[in-house]
Order: sequence, then structure tokens, then C-alpha cells
Amino acid sequence: MTKLESNDRETVEPVVRAPEAQAEGFATVRQAHESEMAEDYVELIAELIETQGEARPVEIAERLGVKPPTVTKNISRLKAAGLVRREPYRAIFLTENGQALAETCKRRHRIVVAFLRGLGIDEETAERDAEGIEHHVSEATLKAFERHILQNS
Repeated sequence: MTKLESNDRETVEPVVRAPEAQAEGFATVRQAHESEMAEDYVELIAELIETQGEARPVEIAERLGVKPPTVTKNISRLKAAGLVRREPYRAIFLTENGQALAETCKRRHRIVVAFLRGLGIDEETAERDAEGIEHHVSEATLKAFERHILQNS
């Protein structure tokens, strides 16, 4: 078995996993990638509605750093998935399912940020890193993060 070395020269044994377990892990990551767009959009739409009273496509595009046609295409996908509703030339609203997903995403984000901050990560970095981690962390890991936060606060 080959040993890996970290930057500080400590040796780390590689983890050997059964092919089925490894395949399941990769499948989970692929699924998380597929749902990231929906989660990012509904979380942002909920935030805009909460802070500005409405979520307009132009603001969504600006906040996500994408072009308005990309927002239009993705809003159509979210509408087909039953997460948003929209009338022509009006703001975008979350359905009950969209609101539930937004609340789940917000909770996950808050937990990950708090955990990272508890490790001494600065606020800006914790927020940025949480944007990726929150889509991939399991519920079991989130619960462990919460326990750690509560034990250390």
C-alpha cells in the first residue's frame, strides 16, 4: 500500500473502499451537482423576496453573476419542477415546494458557515466555502456539525 505525504511530511494511509461504495459516493456527488442550480436559485429568490419584497430576473442574474437569458432558462426549469411560479413581466415567486427547499438550503448554509467559523475560518471565506459544501454534505454530517457547534459554544 502506498502512503501519501501531506505538506508537513506526515504520512497518511490511503482509504481503500469497495468498488460499490466508491461508485455510490460518485453517484451522490453527481446528484448533488444536478440539484445545485435549483438550490442556489430558490435560496436566492427567497432572500430577495425577504429583503426586497420581490425577486426579479435582472437581480437574480446580477447576484449569480450570469446573463439574463441563463436566468430565464433556469427559471423555466424551476417552474417545470414546481418550485417557482411566474407571470409574464412580473417578479418570480416560490411555490410551497420551492419555499420548503429554500428553507432547507438556508438551514444547511447556516450550519456549515457556523461550523467553519468555529474552526477559525474568517466570515468571507466561510460564506464562500459554504456555497459549495452545503450542496454535498449529508444530513448525518450536518447533525455532527450541529453537535460540534453546540458543544463548543
